[in-house]
Amino acid sequence: MFKPVALNLPPYAFKLTQKESIVFIFDELRKKYLVLTPEEWVRQHFVQFLIIQKKYPKTLIKLEGGLKLNKLQRRTDILVFDKSGEAHILVECKATSIKITQDVFEQAARYNMVHKVKYLVITNGLQHYYCVMDYKKNSYQFLKELPECIKC
Repeated sequence: MFKPVALNLPPYAFKLTQKESIVFIFDELRKKYLVLTPEEWVRQHFVQFLIIQKKYPKTLIKLEGGLKLNKLQRRTDILVFDKSGEAHILVECKATSIKITQDVFEQAARYNMVHKVKYLVITNGLQHYYCVMDYKKNSYQFLKELPECIKC
């Protein structure tokens, strides 16, 4: 059974419940309880961070959206859209026990080949990497933090 750990994100008041030895967390975007895994703990925290700290509207956030990549079905952890419906931020979440390596960045980059977002985020709840993409120069730049939603 997963025991929630402190993350490098603000604490949030989540609705948790337990059935037998399985702990569930309420996902307020999907309006249902999900099995609380280490990755789900990070994902739910980062969603709240986007909504509360960065002011992204809940209606623009999609969780675990499917995508086709090289004829294989994959899923993005968090995808944030702008008001025109274009993908704006792609967030790849990992459990705290997973080190953020080049392989993790390459996974997110492959997903981004489909979405072509402005901001790419990689997090394991303890470390967060924010990149702004420049498709004209075929490059990216690391940012100290993710910008707030101003005209998103």
